[in-house]
Amino acid sequence: MSNIEIAVGRDGPARESLRRANRLLAALSPREFGFIEPHLEVVELTRGQVLFEPGDDVALTHFPCCRTMVSLLIVTRDGREVEAATIGREGAVGGIVSDGHKPAFGRAVVQIAGGALCIPTSHLEAAKLGSGRFSDLFARYADALLAQIMQSAACNALHRAEERCARWLLATHDRAGDHVIELTQESLAEMLGVQRTTVTAITSDLAARGLIRTHRGRVEVIDRPGLERAACECYVAVEDHFARLLPEVDT
Repeated sequence: MSNIEIAVGRDGPARESLRRANRLLAALSPREFGFIEPHLEVVELTRGQVLFEPGDDVALTHFPCCRTMVSLLIVTRDGREVEAATIGREGAVGGIVSDGHKPAFGRAVVQIAGGALCIPTSHLEAAKLGSGRFSDLFARYADALLAQIMQSAACNALHRAEERCARWLLATHDRAGDHVIELTQESLAEMLGVQRTTVTAITSDLAARGLIRTHRGRVEVIDRPGLERAACECYVAVEDHFARLLPEVDT
């Protein structure tokens, strides 16, 4: 059962619930939301599900809802991958910027399973053409997403794995909406582009300092302020920039 299945009925309260399931959509007025609402479909995304591969035409745009989270990954020739951006209920995955053919540069993979709203990208483009404010909102979101990708590039080059791990846990904690994050150490290692043994050592140290508690396939955030102090500057930089660009979208 989808965690937003209650919204499918599309009567007055259900329609408002549908709009507020994703915070980027919630920033739209009811009138603006009406441009795309008839074309939205509630879907359930599973962990590990690939939404698109490099080179694919991005025909669908997904809006993660509630605790659902998707990673944008850069894939190397030898099959290795590293995360470039994390997207949760504050944003969208798919054809945000370009019109016409939209070949994907990276891979989009579901990291935390859950509900999402899905729409053909062509209908999203039509809504941008029909409303200046609608177009402006998504243009500003595209800028915020680009800033996250740029900051990730700098972070991967300059900061220690321990700092990057703390940053990733904070970003995931924000989007999961819960102290407990459904996450394996293997997945975390893939996102950070490091060995699993490195992640084991890092999470053990963070746990010994009382910042997190690890379970099988789960990480529980115990001391959020302490985890923020352990993270690199990139977490605050990205969050502050998002807040300046999109003050109406609460991350």
